[in-house]
Amino acid sequence: MPVIHYIGDSTVARNNIYSYPQTGMSQGLHLYIRSDVPIRSYAKNGRSTKSFLDEGRFAPVAEAMKPGDLLLIQFGHNDEKADPARHTDPDTTFRENLLRFIQAAQRAGALPVLITPIARRLFDQAGAFLPGSHGAYPAAVKQLGQETGVPVIDLTAVTEAFLAELGDEASKPLFVWPKDNTHLKPEGAVKMAGFLARGLEALGAPYADLLTTEEDGAG
Repeated sequence: MPVIHYIGDSTVARNNIYSYPQTGMSQGLHLYIRSDVPIRSYAKNGRSTKSFLDEGRFAPVAEAMKPGDLLLIQFGHNDEKADPARHTDPDTTFRENLLRFIQAAQRAGALPVLITPIARRLFDQAGAFLPGSHGAYPAAVKQLGQETGVPVIDLTAVTEAFLAELGDEASKPLFVWPKDNTHLKPEGAVKMAGFLARGLEALGAPYADLLTTEEDGAG
């Protein structure tokens, strides 16, 4: 049975009662994946592609992957930061780090999937959504996917469109607002994971084969 390995930052990470109500997408994804398919979340708050590698957090992932597994790769929020321990350049080091993840998965016979970061909940004083908070990072992910032939799920575009349509007030319950506009609450994690599941479905087999069905949830 394939295993889903999910790497990323706080928007992905598994939380516990001490960080509640903050909830990561890896927790919401369980609702969309077959019950016999394990999801292993290695994501950690505050990590970029650089710090995730530098701290040795990817080593156990590379060791655990086996043929037929999936590696979901979702970074960007912290690669943008000026902190030298985390910052990467979207045209160079960010792409290089993503490529390291991809190549490790391919060496193991696993299937890498690149995912652009979810949008931040940013609105102006008039209530209009402000897109583009991730700068050049989503485009770098998509370009790398094209160059390597690795599937890309563009959550940046999907979630920006979703938040723009949903609006300022209605989107607040999905995020840990007013504390911040980045981290998700349970409802937000389920919604964003749903967009990811839709992306996996659009890729077809073998990715879509991991998704649950209405019959699975019956009873």
